[in-house]
Amino acid sequence: MKKHAAFTMIELVMVIVVLGIIASIGAEIVTKLYENYLRTRAINQLQSQTEITLEQIAMRLQYRIKDSVRTRQNAAGAWVSLASQNADKGYRTNEWIGISNESFLGEYNGTTVVPGWSGLIDMDDTAKTNKNARTLSTPGSSLNYANNIIKALTNDTTSLDGTTAKRPALIFKNPKYLYDVNGYYNQDTSYTTPVSQNNNTTFIIPAGKEPANISEQYYLSHTAYTLELSGPNDDYNLTLYYNYQPWEVETYSNDGTPAILAEHVSTFRIIQEESGAIKIKLCIHDNNQSGNFDFSACKEKVIY
Repeated sequence: MKKHAAFTMIELVMVIVVLGIIASIGAEIVTKLYENYLRTRAINQLQSQTEITLEQIAMRLQYRIKDSVRTRQNAAGAWVSLASQNADKGYRTNEWIGISNESFLGEYNGTTVVPGWSGLIDMDDTAKTNKNARTLSTPGSSLNYANNIIKALTNDTTSLDGTTAKRPALIFKNPKYLYDVNGYYNQDTSYTTPVSQNNNTTFIIPAGKEPANISEQYYLSHTAYTLELSGPNDDYNLTLYYNYQPWEVETYSNDGTPAILAEHVSTFRIIQEESGAIKIKLCIHDNNQSGNFDFSACKEKVIY
């Protein structure tokens, strides 16, 4: 009979040991690869989230009335101009009046693009009506178009045509020494007033609402904006409030529409430089959502 070669017991044991070593090394490699994947995914997600959040903020801040940006440390604190703060002091609430840019862009009339509002008042064509209201001619405007856009943006809560209870505001450009940052948020101030339209190219300021200073240049605004940090230190929610009118005696906390821009915010800094540009720093952390790692991504952006 032929003899068949076979593994000895020692050879089998050695093979099993070698395979065990290879398996343990392979498992460790697979574990490291998975951990690296989790790290990379978490960092990419945080970087994308941080960039998107900054872009959302910048899209609104770039159409701000620059002298209107104000800040406060907490709900009981006093509002102060952001421009007066030379360094970060931990302010958690920042508010500004937005220019109604969407209604300004206008429509094509077959020949040219007519803005919703021109930003100019004909000072030679202002008059008191028999109701003691002030009419202001704004040549080159298409207020009917601006009205439709504002109604659409505010879900039919604000209009120029008087079909809603709330109205946009005219904010007149005046010499800088006249400005008071808190004056932007109050009706009946020297340069801010709620306004309606008399026709397609004429505003009407209601009786008793006429500001002390009317100039030939103005902004139209249909909303203010607020950015607020809430929650425990180093794990904030960053919330944007919009669609509220301070000149109609509304506040962001009671009347604004909230939208959470980012969760697990560890750092949010906003500073206004001497040039008027605003610098923002935002850091968002992972909050251990990818395992035992708490990654963080930070970005900065300057808005002119």
